Parts: sequence; C-alpha cells; structure tokens
Amino acid sequence: MTNEFPPEKNLPSGYKPKKVWKWKKGNGGRFANINRPISGATSKKDLPVGKHPLQLYSLATPNGVKVTIMLEELLALGHKGAEYDAWLVNIGTGDQFTSGFVGANPNSKIPALMDHSAKGKKKKPQRVFESASILLYLAEKFGAFLPKDPAARTEAMNWLFWQMGSAPYLGGGFGHFYAYAPMKIEYAIDRFSMEIKRQMDVLDQHLAKNKYMAGKEYSIADIAIWPWYGLLAQGKIYNDSGAYLEVDGYKNVQRWQKLIAKRKAVKRGRMVNRAFGDPTEQLRERHDAGDFKTKTQDKLDALAAKEKAAPKKAAKKSASKKKTVKKTVKKAAKKK
Repeated sequence: MTNEFPPEKNLPSGYKPKKVWKWKKGNGGRFANINRPISGATSKKDLPVGKHPLQLYSLATPNGVKVTIMLEELLALGHKGAEYDAWLVNIGTGDQFTSGFVGANPNSKIPALMDHSAKGKKKKPQRVFESASILLYLAEKFGAFLPKDPAARTEAMNWLFWQMGSAPYLGGGFGHFYAYAPMKIEYAIDRFSMEIKRQMDVLDQHLAKNKYMAGKEYSIADIAIWPWYGLLAQGKIYNDSGAYLEVDGYKNVQRWQKLIAKRKAVKRGRMVNRAFGDPTEQLRERHDAGDFKTKTQDKLDALAAKEKAAPKKAAKKSASKKKTVKKTVKKAAKKK
C-alpha cells in the first residue's frame, strides 16, 4: 500500500514520530521556557494575602480577564462582599509553579481564587480554579449574572461550557500556530483558521436572534466568551488576526462585542493584572477601588522617575547653595 504521507513531505522533511515521545527542552516556540510535561511546584513560596476575603492570583489573559470583569460587575451591582485583592502572576517567569500557587491550582494555570470567607472545618480558605468554575462559583455565591429562569439558566450554562470547549482551538490552536510557533505551518494555520471561522459563524447566527448569549439577560456566558471572541472581533489578539480572519464580516458578533465593551465594569476588569500594553491601562495589582485612579502603571512610573530624580535635584541644589556661599565669602574677604 502506498504511503499517502511520505516522510519527505513532513515538517521538518523526513520527520517520523518515534514509538515513544521524549521531551526536548526548548521545543515549544514562544512559551518553551515554561512548558513541561510534568506538574507540581518547582519552588517554595507562599501566596501573598491581602485584606479582602477574596484573593485572586492572575494575569490579564482572556481567561484571567473573565474573573476580574465578573468581580467588577458584582461590585458595580453593590455586592460589597465581592471586594478583592488581585495579585499579578507572571507566567513568563514561572510564578504559577510556586508551592503556594500549586496549592491554589494543581494545574498551574491562571486564574486561581482563594475565598477566605468560606473556610471549612479545617479552617482553610476555599480554593476555586478554572475560569468557568470561578464564574459559576461567584454567580451562585452572590446570586447574580446567572438567570433564575431554568431554561435561561440552562442556556447560559450551555454557552459557558461552549466557550470552555471552543477556546482551546482559538488560543492553543489558531493563536499558537499563527502568532507564537517558531515556524509557520500552512496546514496547521489553515486547519485552525477554518475552525475559528466556523466558531465565529456559530456565534454570529446565534446573536442574530439574541441580544446576549443567554437571551435578553447579560450573564456569565457573555463574561466568559467576550474576552476571547469579543477581543478577536476587535482585532486585539494574535497580531493582525482580525484582518486575516475578516472578523468585521460577523455583524452580529460586532454588535454584541461593542455592547459588552461599553460596560464600565468591563473596562475596569480588563485593566486588572495587566502587565503589557498601554501603561495607562495597566493596573498590575488591585487592592482597592481607588487603585484605578492612583496605581495605574503610568502613574507609578512617573512617581518612580520623580523619586529617582529627587536625590540628583537635591544634590544640584546643594552644590548651587555651596557655590553661592563661596561667592559670598569671597566678596566679604575682598571688602576686608
């Protein structure tokens, strides 16, 4: 029987999968330094704990943004118990592999939430990991953003889990091979582009008949889907992927994403734990609502620059003062 896929057509040419896979360190593109085939902690370090019952450990990736949007939406509704501390987890340097973080999420993925108001018999805070689990946990805890009507609730859950099942094709599939892989592979890019176009069409047809994902009511389904597909529709993820996938053509998705983007809580949620992009939109850590006005990265950078310049300014002023004193003494000596 003729081999339909001869090795010389493989990439690299001649490549054949071995009978047993072996890990090659550094083989993984942009995130090769943090990808590994084993789990568990690589260093011992406790998680920081702030003043609020809810402690979030995250980064402003689409999965992280889901949770910060949810928390900001809850606070906007007046749920004071949703106040939270948000700690930055730098996945590029391996913060997710510390013993403290692994204790919060054994899967070593952001986001992870620790609820110190829900301590059980062992007096330990309740850990919640996986973004959809956190959204559902918070929705049930505060009785918000999950429809009360059984049919609408089920519809919200349908789309919540649709997102969890679909997004890996967008991020780990299309996003990786289009933007992060160490080489461009036509087959891989075409395969996942086709799937993402299909997913966008699924959303577009559904939103042609519905204001929000679960119908008339804004819910955790919208909060889960928007950071992935809303930002794709805006052309804000994976370089120029918006133009490549012709996202402007999905008119109903565009209407929906603009509606969500206007929400004040969404704008705040996108800023939390952001350590990249426009410094005015970066709130790397959030411990109080007032931090949005005083702790964005542009303000912290300006303060640091001012403090750095202060000693030089003081030294210059001191030198100028000494010079003036010398001149005064010199003049006085001449008069004598």
